[in-house]
Amino acid sequence: MDDNSVFIGNKPFMNYVTGVVVQFTTKGAQEVTIKARGKFISRAVDVAEVVMKRFLKDQIALKEIRIDSEGFKNQEGQDVRVSTIEITLVKK
Repeated sequence: MDDNSVFIGNKPFMNYVTGVVVQFTTKGAQEVTIKARGKFISRAVDVAEVVMKRFLKDQIALKEIRIDSEGFKNQEGQDVRVSTIEITLVKK
């Protein structure tokens, strides 16, 4: 299942949309999880929306959304927490 994950980061927006679409179409995945942290969460939501409403309209459904936070040490050595999201899309 982890094979079908798309991690959202700094690349151009359409790279992620294409990545998700390819998982469903070419690789035949039944579900794909879009994962993001911090400031990329809104972008992950946008990617999911564009895939569901434009590219694979009526073929893909939202299965679940998991939100969480994880802690780590930043470069200054301080403990910081960052929010995380996992959006799971599934083939209808």
